[in-house]
Amino acid sequence: MIKFNSFVLDNGLQVFVHEDDKTPLAVVNILYDIGSRDESPDKTGFAHLFEHLMFGGSENIPNYDEPLQKVGGENNAFTSPDITNYYVTIPSKNIETAFWLESDRMKSLSFDPKVLEVQQKVVIEEFNQRYLNQPYGDLWLKLRPLAYQEHPYKWATIGKEIKHIENATMADVKDFFFTYYRPNNAYMVVAGDVKTDEVKKLAEKWFGDIPSGEKLERKLPKEPEQTKARFLEVEADVPVNNIYKAYHMPGKKEDAFYASDLVSDLLGRSKSSRLYQKLVKEAGIFTGISAYVTGSIDPGLLMISGQVADGIPLDHANRAVEEVIADFKTSELSNKEIEKVKNQAISTIVYGEVELLNRAMSIAFGAVMGNPNLVNEEADKIRSVSKTDIETAASKILKPENCSTLYYKAKSA
Repeated sequence: MIKFNSFVLDNGLQVFVHEDDKTPLAVVNILYDIGSRDESPDKTGFAHLFEHLMFGGSENIPNYDEPLQKVGGENNAFTSPDITNYYVTIPSKNIETAFWLESDRMKSLSFDPKVLEVQQKVVIEEFNQRYLNQPYGDLWLKLRPLAYQEHPYKWATIGKEIKHIENATMADVKDFFFTYYRPNNAYMVVAGDVKTDEVKKLAEKWFGDIPSGEKLERKLPKEPEQTKARFLEVEADVPVNNIYKAYHMPGKKEDAFYASDLVSDLLGRSKSSRLYQKLVKEAGIFTGISAYVTGSIDPGLLMISGQVADGIPLDHANRAVEEVIADFKTSELSNKEIEKVKNQAISTIVYGEVELLNRAMSIAFGAVMGNPNLVNEEADKIRSVSKTDIETAASKILKPENCSTLYYKAKSA
């Protein structure tokens, strides 16, 4: 059980405090309720660009890292389709430095044109190196628009194309910042060797005078039910042929999410899974294959990803995957098999909670979904999934017409 207290500042900033005196450290985690799904279709990649801009200097602090490093702190951030998350790990005695730094950049960035120019170049380079010039790097640039037709999950977090970042103006930056980077659109978790009363005083001191923004109402287009199988073949200079299959599934807030997640575990979580045993170990059609879920807040994807063995035609490999899936849907699941994947999933949660930072991020992620106590409920949600729940999820999700298949083909020598 991860215990925490909470309070809300007058400007709407929600604060959660997890006290743990077994460590000399503290974590300050700030999650902003803004991800790539909130971007305009003609200005994609902004949420990720902002992750970079937030380290480019604020109103009173030209260099974010320097004062933090002087007091033994470390920091990082990440952007997803759903959120943008910033975190600081610091000796608890120096925690006020983290409050100072985070509050100053929440108040206002420096809005220095030179910083924008530098970070645009950094993101463009990242786009080129990680997504365009790396084997399979553009997978999600191709698979997302294949699987999604309407919902903004159809573009990757990095953005649709480089020109959206190249064309970003300072006016765009200011509008984005003052729309989304407001205290009433943020969730702060302070964890570690701290006391709630102390955190409350620091939160009021450093964040209390930051003006709140307009109340945001998210109105994203819903993805229509997929009623026809989709297919795309890509040929590129990659080491081996790969197959990717994407099935629409419930989002993280839905009751059926956990049953759907267990479906993916049964199919391809480990070397004892159905896909690995039958297609790698027994048939040798794949050299590796796995299944996983994207874990999105809105309806996401159950993914199957496999590396095809040399000499095996892609169509043959794909049919083999579909045969295993058809057998999975019709064969009896054993209680032993189900208990095994449940125990694996729960163990992942338990081991993850050992890290203070993971506890803080889990509280924040639950909070943005409306349930900060989710971190304490997930194991029970997994335990409560029945065999019938899994079978129902499999029959709804693993339908050929609900699948988008991508062949990533290696160029012939």
